Amino acid sequence: MNKKLVAGAAVLLLAAGAFAIPRAITYFDEPDVQLVDLAVGGAAPDFTLADATGRQVSLAQFRGKPVVLEWNNPGCPFVKKQYGSGAMQRAHAAAARDGVVWLSVNSSAPGKQGHMDAEEAREFIAESGARPAAYLLDPQGAVGRTYGARTTPHMFVVDPSGKLAYAGAIDSSGGSDNPAAPVRNHVLAALAEVRAGKAVSVPTSRPFGCSVKYG
Repeated sequence: MNKKLVAGAAVLLLAAGAFAIPRAITYFDEPDVQLVDLAVGGAAPDFTLADATGRQVSLAQFRGKPVVLEWNNPGCPFVKKQYGSGAMQRAHAAAARDGVVWLSVNSSAPGKQGHMDAEEAREFIAESGARPAAYLLDPQGAVGRTYGARTTPHMFVVDPSGKLAYAGAIDSSGGSDNPAAPVRNHVLAALAEVRAGKAVSVPTSRPFGCSVKYG
């Protein structure tokens, strides 16, 4: 077994039910990184991570509310585009107004591009005007690997019952800058359907962006 996976798992508190999720192991674009693909409709694995203020935050504490998980790397051009245009901040604000918990997660390893300590994360939040409920630090990549996070951004929506309702890209642009192409924000659409008690019409999509810089 990959030693990095074992080390990362030491900081992850997985709920017992998480092991019931149908899973497939696939390789990332780095030969020594294995990622788990979670099945939409299964229980989202619980975790506990420190946020940028030092507070311990777990997924389970938000049971009863929709939760968005956003994999973030401020140095990634695809992330810069989302934050530079204000699109991600508007999504944060809309989610908060609707009672949705938005958790940004940084899984860049120390020494890798995008890694931030708590102070740097607080600076990013202040300078960008971001408004996530928490900015979580995952330097060992344990939570990122558990969710199979491949890119920044890579998005997941967890419904109020704790089940994974959406996994994939932030929107339908595929990273294109074509202004004429209509863009569907998959996350906001999934949240609207979750809040309405409907099945998510686009439950998965192919994520695009920079690769997550695991250690």
